[in-house]
Amino acid sequence: MCVRGQAPCPGESRVNSDRLPGLLVALALVASCGGKTDAPSGEAAAPAAIEDPSAPRGSLAWAAGGEWRIEKARDAHRHPVETLSFFGVRGSDTVVEISPGGGWYTAILGPYLREGGGRLYAAHLDPATSDYARANVEAFKAVFVDRPDVFGTIDLTIGSRESPGLAPDGSADVVLTFRNVHNWMAGGYADKIFADAYRALKPGGVLGIEEHRLPSARDQNPAAGTGYVQEAYVIQLAAAAGFRFDGASEINANKKDTTDHPLGVWMLPPTLRSSADGGPPPPGYDAETYRAIGESDRMTLRFVKPADSPPTP
Repeated sequence: MCVRGQAPCPGESRVNSDRLPGLLVALALVASCGGKTDAPSGEAAAPAAIEDPSAPRGSLAWAAGGEWRIEKARDAHRHPVETLSFFGVRGSDTVVEISPGGGWYTAILGPYLREGGGRLYAAHLDPATSDYARANVEAFKAVFVDRPDVFGTIDLTIGSRESPGLAPDGSADVVLTFRNVHNWMAGGYADKIFADAYRALKPGGVLGIEEHRLPSARDQNPAAGTGYVQEAYVIQLAAAAGFRFDGASEINANKKDTTDHPLGVWMLPPTLRSSADGGPPPPGYDAETYRAIGESDRMTLRFVKPADSPPTP
């Protein structure tokens, strides 16, 4: 296993637009409640109180316990502290989060890196490509970027088919993305994003990926229409960009997920989609069946940019 620090929309991703209203509501709640302080105008406000007073300030557990969190109940399915620990994220790191969406992980990474002296780049969808992307970026900016007292300084960049890069070349210790590879596949630019992640990382840097997992016995649709992707396919994409596979974890596995849902992964929580384009539900549809499954079965993979990688030209 590699130990870091030792020698060794049109033309864009197919996003889940039916979640936009709920996303904006969640972000508004964070803006009005999470991280709220009563510091006098002009004074720097400290982050809000934490739920677990035993967690050392500046630790991942501390960051994950804050009132600034979004949909904290999802921790039971998503295991953020364990996942970020597996990826080896440190508070002093420069981190790139690709396609942060509503900021579920940003709400942990921001305070964690702020406290540790690190830096966060948020590589969003291009706001010029769709109303969804524009609204998502504007909401993200209002909640996170405009609150450096809680979330630290966040640099907004773009991760798209045409974007020049996710962050300055060779600047990042860690690049992370959560449940986004299928979107890049649908948009036809997954290989480009993996190459951009490679360029952004320092030699020895880590790429951490969480993605809905398609069983190896199933056929992989190159456009990932169900939202599920084979683990081997992700490893292949990473290897083509120059990464070395460094480990896998079953932190986010869910054996109850059969991965064969008529409307894809979006039938599971948190989306719980029941129909396509406003049509009738699939035959025999029962919402409780999908609630009982929980969130999807997901791979959690770690890759490394080789320590002897030549400088990016």
